[in-house]
Amino acid sequence: MALRGMAVGEYGTTNRARLTCSRALCGVVAGACVSAASAADLSFRLADPQGRMLDGAVVSLLPLRGNALPAPRPAHIEQVDKAFHPLVSVVQVGTAVDFPNNDRVRHHVFSFSSAKVFELKLYAGRPAQPVVFDKPGVVVLGCNIHDRMLAYVVVVETPWSAVAGTDGLARLRGVPAGEYTMQVWHPQRLGKPDLPARALRVAGDLSESLVVDLKQ
Repeated sequence: MALRGMAVGEYGTTNRARLTCSRALCGVVAGACVSAASAADLSFRLADPQGRMLDGAVVSLLPLRGNALPAPRPAHIEQVDKAFHPLVSVVQVGTAVDFPNNDRVRHHVFSFSSAKVFELKLYAGRPAQPVVFDKPGVVVLGCNIHDRMLAYVVVVETPWSAVAGTDGLARLRGVPAGEYTMQVWHPQRLGKPDLPARALRVAGDLSESLVVDLKQ
């Protein structure tokens, strides 16, 4: 199934891009009706057209209905061996993120991204207060002392999101049945138009493979 068309997402502008997917439904037929109280476990394996797994790809599901969402859960991005861990994070709007420094040297963490401008001036250990990410978008992190330090925080208006591991697999658990807009982002798309959003009906557990052309 090839999806082509216009899409507007959280991460940039509108453009045509290609997102090709092959679907394997686990115990569910698309469009089947299930109890509204049920929740599903979803898995998406993401690869590029050459078959390379897309480590660090972000999958997010934005509910089409305006139901109340669960409160954001705290998160943390640590500094170890002069690097941010994890490299890519996805958090819900309103999430408080802690930045513990587990190195023996001090760091100066900052971002100039429009979705969140902040700085944690030269410090060791744990900052006194977390940083609250209160706008959707992609936030690029850096360190004023160590130029090679880089990380990405994708801030989305949903609690149902995941980052793909080295196997290209992104797992979303406990997703309520319903209609969603699915969006995919990858660090190689930074500063580029969004990949097309896609409608997705969740009616039970789902396993799906996505081929994402990052060059479009």
